Amino acid sequence: MKTFKIVSLQILEDGNILNIPLEDGLIINKEDGKMTWLIEAYTDKQFYDYFRLAQQKTTDLEVQVVITHEGNDPAPFSTHIRSIKAFEKHISVLLEGHLNVKRSKYAERLLSELVQEGYTGENLVIEFQNRMKKKTRYINSKKI
Repeated sequence: MKTFKIVSLQILEDGNILNIPLEDGLIINKEDGKMTWLIEAYTDKQFYDYFRLAQQKTTDLEVQVVITHEGNDPAPFSTHIRSIKAFEKHISVLLEGHLNVKRSKYAERLLSELVQEGYTGENLVIEFQNRMKKKTRYINSKKI
Protein backbone atom coordinates (compact mmCIF):
# COMPACT_ATOMS: atom_id res chain seq x y z
CA MET A 1 0.00 0.00 0.00
CA LYS A 2 1.07 3.55 -0.69
CA THR A 3 -0.24 6.53 1.28
CA PHE A 4 -0.33 10.16 0.15
CA LYS A 5 -1.56 13.42 1.68
CA ILE A 6 -4.64 15.05 0.18
CA VAL A 7 -4.38 18.75 -0.59
CA SER A 8 -7.98 19.20 -1.74
CA LEU A 9 -11.20 17.27 -2.32
CA GLN A 10 -14.02 18.21 -4.66
CA ILE A 11 -17.28 16.44 -5.40
CA LEU A 12 -18.59 16.52 -8.97
CA GLU A 13 -22.34 16.79 -9.01
CA ASP A 14 -24.72 17.84 -11.80
CA GLY A 15 -21.97 19.64 -13.72
CA ASN A 16 -20.81 21.54 -10.63
CA ILE A 17 -17.85 21.03 -8.34
CA LEU A 18 -18.37 21.28 -4.60
CA ASN A 19 -15.19 22.16 -2.71
CA ILE A 20 -14.84 20.30 0.59
CA PRO A 21 -12.44 22.25 2.83
CA LEU A 22 -10.09 19.83 4.55
CA GLU A 23 -8.53 19.94 7.98
CA ASP A 24 -6.54 16.88 6.93
CA GLY A 25 -6.79 13.95 4.57
CA LEU A 26 -5.09 10.87 3.21
CA ILE A 27 -5.42 8.72 0.15
CA ILE A 28 -4.23 5.12 0.05
CA ASN A 29 -3.54 3.02 -3.03
CA LYS A 30 -4.45 -0.45 -1.76
CA GLU A 31 -2.43 -2.10 -4.56
CA ASP A 32 -4.88 -4.99 -4.41
CA GLY A 33 -4.91 -5.85 -8.11
CA LYS A 34 -8.34 -4.18 -8.44
CA MET A 35 -6.93 -0.63 -8.48
CA THR A 36 -8.85 0.23 -5.30
CA TRP A 37 -8.16 3.43 -3.39
CA LEU A 38 -9.24 4.62 0.06
CA ILE A 39 -9.74 8.32 0.67
CA GLU A 40 -10.11 9.71 4.18
CA ALA A 41 -11.26 13.31 4.45
CA TYR A 42 -11.28 15.10 7.81
CA THR A 43 -13.54 18.12 7.42
CA ASP A 44 -15.98 20.42 9.22
CA LYS A 45 -19.04 18.84 10.83
CA GLN A 46 -21.32 21.06 8.72
CA PHE A 47 -20.89 18.49 5.90
CA TYR A 48 -22.25 15.59 7.96
CA ASP A 49 -25.80 15.68 6.53
CA TYR A 50 -24.50 16.11 2.99
CA PHE A 51 -22.31 13.01 3.24
CA ARG A 52 -25.00 11.01 5.05
CA LEU A 53 -27.43 11.66 2.17
CA ALA A 54 -24.75 10.83 -0.39
CA GLN A 55 -24.03 7.57 1.44
CA GLN A 56 -27.66 6.50 1.05
CA LYS A 57 -27.64 6.91 -2.74
CA THR A 58 -27.04 3.88 -4.94
CA THR A 59 -24.95 5.81 -7.48
CA ASP A 60 -21.21 6.38 -7.19
CA LEU A 61 -19.95 9.64 -5.76
CA GLU A 62 -17.67 11.25 -8.33
CA VAL A 63 -14.79 13.12 -6.69
CA GLN A 64 -11.51 14.65 -7.65
CA VAL A 65 -8.54 14.78 -5.34
CA VAL A 66 -5.36 16.82 -5.52
CA ILE A 67 -2.62 14.69 -4.02
CA THR A 68 0.60 15.80 -2.27
CA HIS A 69 1.06 19.28 -3.79
CA GLU A 70 -1.51 21.91 -4.81
CA GLY A 71 0.20 22.27 -8.21
CA ASN A 72 -0.74 18.69 -9.17
CA ASP A 73 -3.69 18.00 -11.44
CA PRO A 74 -6.85 16.72 -9.75
CA ALA A 75 -7.22 12.93 -9.97
CA PRO A 76 -10.80 11.78 -10.72
CA PHE A 77 -12.31 8.88 -8.73
CA SER A 78 -15.63 7.01 -8.69
CA THR A 79 -16.29 6.25 -5.03
CA HIS A 80 -18.81 5.20 -2.44
CA ILE A 81 -18.87 6.22 1.21
CA ARG A 82 -17.79 3.40 3.50
CA SER A 83 -18.17 5.29 6.77
CA ILE A 84 -18.73 8.67 8.39
CA LYS A 85 -17.47 9.24 11.88
CA ALA A 86 -18.53 12.35 13.82
CA PHE A 87 -16.31 14.14 16.30
CA GLU A 88 -16.92 17.30 18.32
CA LYS A 89 -16.34 19.81 15.50
CA HIS A 90 -15.31 17.61 12.58
CA ILE A 91 -16.17 14.47 10.68
CA SER A 92 -14.04 11.79 9.11
CA VAL A 93 -15.40 10.48 5.81
CA LEU A 94 -13.97 7.26 4.39
CA LEU A 95 -14.47 6.81 0.65
CA GLU A 96 -13.52 3.74 -1.35
CA GLY A 97 -13.28 3.78 -5.09
CA HIS A 98 -11.36 3.54 -8.30
CA LEU A 99 -9.28 6.01 -10.25
CA ASN A 100 -11.00 7.06 -13.47
CA VAL A 101 -8.36 6.45 -16.07
CA LYS A 102 -9.87 8.77 -18.63
CA ARG A 103 -7.85 11.91 -19.29
CA SER A 104 -8.65 14.83 -17.04
CA LYS A 105 -10.11 17.75 -18.96
CA TYR A 106 -9.32 20.23 -16.20
CA ALA A 107 -7.36 22.62 -18.44
CA GLU A 108 -10.00 22.63 -21.15
CA ARG A 109 -12.81 23.20 -18.65
CA LEU A 110 -10.86 25.97 -16.94
CA LEU A 111 -10.12 27.70 -20.23
CA SER A 112 -13.78 27.51 -21.24
CA GLU A 113 -14.88 29.02 -17.93
CA LEU A 114 -12.35 31.86 -18.20
CA VAL A 115 -13.64 32.74 -21.67
CA GLN A 116 -17.21 32.69 -20.32
CA GLU A 117 -16.07 35.04 -17.55
CA GLY A 118 -14.91 37.48 -20.24
CA TYR A 119 -11.12 37.03 -20.15
CA THR A 120 -9.35 37.68 -23.46
CA GLY A 121 -5.85 38.18 -24.81
CA GLU A 122 -3.01 38.59 -22.34
CA ASN A 123 -5.42 38.75 -19.37
CA LEU A 124 -6.74 35.32 -20.35
CA VAL A 125 -3.22 33.87 -20.48
CA ILE A 126 -2.24 35.35 -17.11
CA GLU A 127 -5.44 34.22 -15.33
CA PHE A 128 -5.17 30.75 -16.88
CA GLN A 129 -1.57 30.41 -15.67
CA ASN A 130 -2.47 31.63 -12.18
CA ARG A 131 -5.36 29.21 -11.78
CA MET A 132 -3.40 26.30 -13.23
CA LYS A 133 -0.63 26.93 -10.67
CA LYS A 134 -2.96 27.33 -7.70
CA LYS A 135 -5.71 24.87 -8.58
CA THR A 136 -7.49 26.23 -5.54
CA ARG A 137 -10.15 28.00 -7.58
CA TYR A 138 -12.09 25.21 -9.22
CA ILE A 139 -14.42 25.34 -12.13
CA ASN A 140 -18.08 26.01 -11.32
CA SER A 141 -17.32 25.66 -7.62
CA LYS A 142 -19.81 26.40 -4.89
CA LYS A 143 -19.90 26.11 -1.11
CA ILE A 144 -22.58 24.73 1.14
